[in-house]
Amino acid sequence: QVQLVESGGGLVQARGSLRLSCAASGRTFSTSAMGWFRQAPGKEREFVAIISWTGDITYYRDSVKGRFTISRDNAKNTVYLQMNSLKPEDTAVYYCAAAPGLVGIVTDQRNFASWGQGTQVTVSS
Repeated sequence: QVQLVESGGGLVQARGSLRLSCAASGRTFSTSAMGWFRQAPGKEREFVAIISWTGDITYYRDSVKGRFTISRDNAKNTVYLQMNSLKPEDTAVYYCAAAPGLVGIVTDQRNFASWGQGTQVTVSS
């Protein structure tokens, strides 16, 4: 089991930037695909981005392509989400999640076994 702790959220103006971090503990991090999801008030949690355990494959939801970048540092057991050109509609609680042993790219959250507690991102207009 991987334990996950997110940080880096906050309040930012539209067109600003934030970088979220997700620190992981546990021996399976380096062989886990890692994902970011978000949940806005009154809405279901949705997929944002995923990175393979090797770090060479990434995939994003359409609305964040070209603005968000997911990356990972396996030596530091950390995954990041760089968010640029933020919009008010990006306001949500952001969660990182781990899918141990996952090969390939998936967006269904049922494939992710471990979840962090979430970090709030608020974008003002």
